[in-house]
Amino acid sequence: MSAQRRIASVDALRGLAVAAMLLVNNPGDWGHVYAPLEHSAWHGCTPTDLIFPFFLFIVGVSAALALGPRVEGGAAPGPLRAALCKRGLRLVALGLVLNLLAWWLMHKPEFRLLGVLQRIGLCFIAVGLVAVHLRASRQLWLLAGLLAGYAVLLQFGPTLDKLGSLNQRLDTAVLGRWAYEWDAAGGVGFDPEGLLSTLGALATTLLGLLCGGLLRRGQLQRLLWLGAAAALAGALWAAWLPWNKQLWTPSFVLWSGGLAALALAAAHEWIDRRGHRHFPFAIGRAFGLNAIGAYAGAWMCTVLLEGLGWMQPLYRTLFGPLQPLVGPQGQSLAFALAFVAVWAVIVGLLDRRGLYWKI
Repeated sequence: MSAQRRIASVDALRGLAVAAMLLVNNPGDWGHVYAPLEHSAWHGCTPTDLIFPFFLFIVGVSAALALGPRVEGGAAPGPLRAALCKRGLRLVALGLVLNLLAWWLMHKPEFRLLGVLQRIGLCFIAVGLVAVHLRASRQLWLLAGLLAGYAVLLQFGPTLDKLGSLNQRLDTAVLGRWAYEWDAAGGVGFDPEGLLSTLGALATTLLGLLCGGLLRRGQLQRLLWLGAAAALAGALWAAWLPWNKQLWTPSFVLWSGGLAALALAAAHEWIDRRGHRHFPFAIGRAFGLNAIGAYAGAWMCTVLLEGLGWMQPLYRTLFGPLQPLVGPQGQSLAFALAFVAVWAVIVGLLDRRGLYWKI
């Protein structure tokens, strides 16, 4: 998307999602983390569970803003498809490289094939192709069909527990020891960014695409109504099909996507229409303009510190004195906030110099 067509609220929300990823991924001490900064053990939804869906939702919004005018302007679909696939595959390749780095430096027993960037890349390609070839009405029907079809698979599957679920069985059969979780003794694998749950993640991105179209056309009231309706539907549906980020259940899609739509509408009103672009939105914008660079850079930083054995000495030396004052959980949070602050300075300096890493 050209610089002239950028919408500040979209960049800010994308960046705040990345900053939140860095916060929850780098607590310093995983044994003492405040409950809202942890993922749900299985069913349920914490604030941390909303971070990745918010980011994928913004991926869909950005696709609508970038591709909508070009499609309506009569751009040839062939070059658009090629550009989408190249960019998406570069994201997948970057995710594989980061996993390889973690496997090598942190001496992990198995290499993980999937991950966050791989999921973003696949959803980016799929939703981009939808934006190029389907109008909004058909996009809505596709979203409905995807949610209904995935719900049927889950509801009529063996169980919604991790062990024995259709998701776990498919991950075991296809990914095996390359899954995030691998029990060599039992021959059981599971990945929170696994194969079947990618259907739910794609539905989240499609919802973002639809909402991005409303934003582009200035239909803020419809965006609000859609967000509220989706969140309400997700809350009601959870009585039968629980929220679950690792399965990325359809109820979780609607709940998290509805909240993301409401956040987008609020941010658009506050930032774009009223002009409030100071803290924390200025930091969010800097992160948002270098989203992938910040995520990948922070990942490499963490892997290097852990792999070289520097993370825990650094944590104890710099943040150990805080424990008597704020307790072990406060100490962990202080480290996470400091980690985010360091990267906020980095992306802020890059923004000032007009340096942006594009995939």
